[in-house]
Amino acid sequence: MTSLHNKHVLITAGPTWEMLDPVRFLSNRSSGLMGFELANAAVKAGAKVTLVTGPVTLPDPKGVSVIRVVSAQDMYRACLKLFPKMDIAIMTAAVSDYRPAKVAKHKIKKCLDAGSGTTMTLKLVRNPDILATLGKRKKKHQLLVGFALESRNMLAYAKDKMKRKNCDLIVANAPSALGSPLNQVTLLYKDGQVQKLGKLEKHQVAEQLISKLSPS
Repeated sequence: MTSLHNKHVLITAGPTWEMLDPVRFLSNRSSGLMGFELANAAVKAGAKVTLVTGPVTLPDPKGVSVIRVVSAQDMYRACLKLFPKMDIAIMTAAVSDYRPAKVAKHKIKKCLDAGSGTTMTLKLVRNPDILATLGKRKKKHQLLVGFALESRNMLAYAKDKMKRKNCDLIVANAPSALGSPLNQVTLLYKDGQVQKLGKLEKHQVAEQLISKLSPS
């Protein structure tokens, strides 16, 4: 029987919003469902779960401590604060890699602020890398799981991500997972093992992944 009794598990979920002005933001199509299903599965396995989620419409999972954030920087600060007390961290969130260099105080007007041309240049700066930072701070007793969403060269990029960010397990999946109740993932382990799962509902993927993280 799967058991994470009294293990402290950190999970991130959803997208982040990187504000451009008070109305607009940069983001992606992540619904947060994969992370929320992982939180449910971990609680059922006996874990003490903290879920850090970006803006989603999903209700809080029962028995889970939920921290709602907006931006990648918000999520970064929350994860760094929580991680030292965790046994397992599962980074499911689709974090925006970049954010606008400046956030306009007022809504950007098409005619007045963008000039008379038909284009507008947007300057972006890189967001902090949450997974890489946790990988550098990871202790021997901690397990770090990352997600790699790739539109090409999925396994090669996932293997590279595991090495660069010091993960114990990478869950590789395709963009079709965004906003869908289904997911088809490939699990890549630190020892080189690769395991492909068929197309499953996300709660089934979550249950299988949590079972892999439970002590034998």
